[in-house]
Amino acid sequence: MLGFLLSLPDLILVILGFICLIWGGESVVQGAITLARKMNVSPLLIGFTIVAVGTSLPELAVTIKAVSSNSQELVDLAVGGVLGSNVANVMLVLGTAAMLGACSEPEMGIKKDAIAVILASIILLITVMLGEISTLIGAMMLISLILYYIYSYNYSKKLGLDEDLEETWIGENIPLAIMVTIFGGFLIFLGAEFLIEGSIGIADEMGISETIVGLSVIALGTSLPELAVTVIAAVRGHKGVAIGNVLGSNVINILGILGVSSVYAGGILISEEFAGRDIWVVMATSGLVAAMLLDNRRIGKRVGLVMVIGYLLYMAFLYSS
Repeated sequence: MLGFLLSLPDLILVILGFICLIWGGESVVQGAITLARKMNVSPLLIGFTIVAVGTSLPELAVTIKAVSSNSQELVDLAVGGVLGSNVANVMLVLGTAAMLGACSEPEMGIKKDAIAVILASIILLITVMLGEISTLIGAMMLISLILYYIYSYNYSKKLGLDEDLEETWIGENIPLAIMVTIFGGFLIFLGAEFLIEGSIGIADEMGISETIVGLSVIALGTSLPELAVTVIAAVRGHKGVAIGNVLGSNVINILGILGVSSVYAGGILISEEFAGRDIWVVMATSGLVAAMLLDNRRIGKRVGLVMVIGYLLYMAFLYSS
């Protein structure tokens, strides 16, 4: 009973975090759909760029805070959070989207995004094996991300809208859509902060190690924005936003977040521990899903269920070890 009372403030933070994530996720999806209609571009592109950037803000905040501390332990915690977040995005978030039917008919343009995920994962593998992301490599990662965004925009403009988009409560008001999207991103950021702080507090009281917190609590906490946005988009039938958000978030986590953090900190040292199990879990999960999308295979509800169960088993393995 005493332990419960001590963790009550942390439980309140977790609940507030979920509320902010759901509300923020709805706002981002509504704003993004309006922007997609007005810009006459694919919802997949909107999900891969605007929505993915918004839902990746928690990972960026955690990583920048870690590299600013000059503590290698916190850097390892943040890098572990990025690795774990990519696994959670694929297995939990995309698996949940598949269970809701969002991955049954991959749309045009998804192959190039799947290739981007594979290439970004290979870059991550190389940096982990080198044990460092230098300032130069970080800058090249950022340039690669920007160039890919430019290419994706031009590609999507040629295709135009490839998905019927329902009317939103925003209407055709672009300034309002931008404001709603930004506000939603702020709520997502705030919700993730609440959730992470509350979860870490509970984890500390339960005596869980920092390594496990990074790969599980931090990773799951920073992936919940993606989960919130993806579920809402899938339920509303916006498949492009749902799938694009997951693929885009994984690419941004690697090229964007780690790239920005390495440039900001003048390089990041990566612990040798990540060269063991964790990087290969990232490669296996991202590579498998990307290969399925490249082969135009549908990720059905049963496959999605297996992915979610697989993620839960992975979490159980982390805690048992």
